[in-house]
Amino acid sequence: MATFHYSGSSFYYNDQPIRLISGAIHYFRTVPEHWQDRLLKLKACGFNTVETYVPWNLHEPKKGQFQFEGMADIVRFIEQAGELGLHVIVRPAPYICAEWEFGGLPSWLLADSDMRLRCYHQPFLDHVDAYYDVLLLKLKPLLCTNGGPIIALQIENEYGSYGNDKRYLIYLKESMISRGMDVLLFTSDGPEDSMLQGGMIPGVLETVNFGSRAVEAFEKLREYQPDAPVMCMEYWNGWFDHWREEHHTRPAEDVANVLDEILDLNGSVNFYMFHGGTNFGFFNGANGHTFDSYEPTTTSYDYDALLNESGEPTPKYYAVREVISKYVELGACELPAPIAKKAYGRVDMTEQASLTVNLDRISAPIHSAYPETMEKLGQDYGFIHYSTFITGPRPKDEFFIQDLHDRAQVFLNGQLVGTLDRAEPEVKLEFDVPAEGLHVSILVENLGRVNYGPFMKDRKGITEGARYGRQFLSDWTTYTLPFTDLSGLVFEGLSEQVDPSFFRGTLVVDEPCDTFLNMKGWTKGVVFINGFNLGRYWNIGPQQTLYVPGPLLKESNNEIVIFELYGATDYSVTFVDQPELG
Repeated sequence: MATFHYSGSSFYYNDQPIRLISGAIHYFRTVPEHWQDRLLKLKACGFNTVETYVPWNLHEPKKGQFQFEGMADIVRFIEQAGELGLHVIVRPAPYICAEWEFGGLPSWLLADSDMRLRCYHQPFLDHVDAYYDVLLLKLKPLLCTNGGPIIALQIENEYGSYGNDKRYLIYLKESMISRGMDVLLFTSDGPEDSMLQGGMIPGVLETVNFGSRAVEAFEKLREYQPDAPVMCMEYWNGWFDHWREEHHTRPAEDVANVLDEILDLNGSVNFYMFHGGTNFGFFNGANGHTFDSYEPTTTSYDYDALLNESGEPTPKYYAVREVISKYVELGACELPAPIAKKAYGRVDMTEQASLTVNLDRISAPIHSAYPETMEKLGQDYGFIHYSTFITGPRPKDEFFIQDLHDRAQVFLNGQLVGTLDRAEPEVKLEFDVPAEGLHVSILVENLGRVNYGPFMKDRKGITEGARYGRQFLSDWTTYTLPFTDLSGLVFEGLSEQVDPSFFRGTLVVDEPCDTFLNMKGWTKGVVFINGFNLGRYWNIGPQQTLYVPGPLLKESNNEIVIFELYGATDYSVTFVDQPELG
């Protein structure tokens, strides 16, 4: 057993003063086979603590169905950290932000049209309680008070940036305490009056999040909490990327200087991120700061962190270690052996399967008067296909998808006529209808639910309806396409691509190593290797390669399946040994 607490301006572990030098590593953004490598590199850099969020939607993908295996094995991740002598900070709030899909909230919450999020709304709290009953039971043996490495737990996350429902925050606090969470509880918020006023509750340590101006941030925190240690719970030493942007970077010298300032002020710190990792599958989030804005996050969560996406130390790593050495006596930098990277070269796609032809093989038709959202149909992520018929003749008019979430390809009699995107509201689609009428098909992609701010209630698909002119269209057939099981696809030889299609090829490997899949020549889509969803690619950048951890590969044949929405200049891919972020 151990204790972690604070008195005055200092933290204490077993009554010995301690300064926390922590770094964020998300177990769910790194394959389990690489967890120890990342944790060893954290320790070698001079850190004594690792911090991680806990995404509710990963652990309870369907209501009442829990998973804690593979990349979701949080217990094993925390145990590995403890075995290396690291303390652990866990942030298991219902909401985590983290540029993660829906801020970690499960999408099935939105099937309830009356659901209220992140507040004292009893149906929401009932779901949180059911989640806590399972999750916190797993964390309890890992608390330092029970001999484990967990020293602190967070209540909610940056709540003052969202609301001021203190009754809700106190409910979460009491929910943790009643389930035996007898370690230090804390909150974290931006160092601004409104955020601190909205996010603080009695009896819980407040911390602040910032990327610069440490003196000002800690001064503001001390105005509200004068008799406690100061800690930056999120030191933003890099940043994340949206599609259509340049890759974000921050000079190592600048990061080191701000860290020096934090430590000189006797502050504790948690680097966000120490290792960013990857938004595998459809788990990337999005930003929507206004009703009309929408910016989805890339698959890569490199974050320009101390370790890059594939876990290699960057110049920032060594600059930070040098600063830490001013305050902590460090020995030699003993890094684990580098994880092998390999360029496997070109792989041709040899087979093709049309989505249209295969709809009934990988999904089942649903008939409804009007389009339903993914959530209403029990779908979490991926794509959704709608179709209907417009009678004719009709003169040219505009075709509207009312409140589209997020991006739709529109087909008339099987021919692509345009793409509508909520991020490009200026794009219009007009056509006339011949006497024989038109079959309209719409493939909508969920590009990631908003993870931060006031517009998080981000239902996906056609959320209001589709209109031709002023007339709403009815009598729809819908196919849900989460792409969790593609075994029903029937592949044939390559042919001219006329609709969104799957392509298949084989990578032959003699030695499984980390590698990067270069998607140059392809337009937009998703890649699967041996059934594992690597994530999205999009030629608008900044991301040009997809990280492929070696443990996903096997000796001999590896199946590559690409779902391409538009077409490619060359139906082949190249495996390289270096990432490319434009």
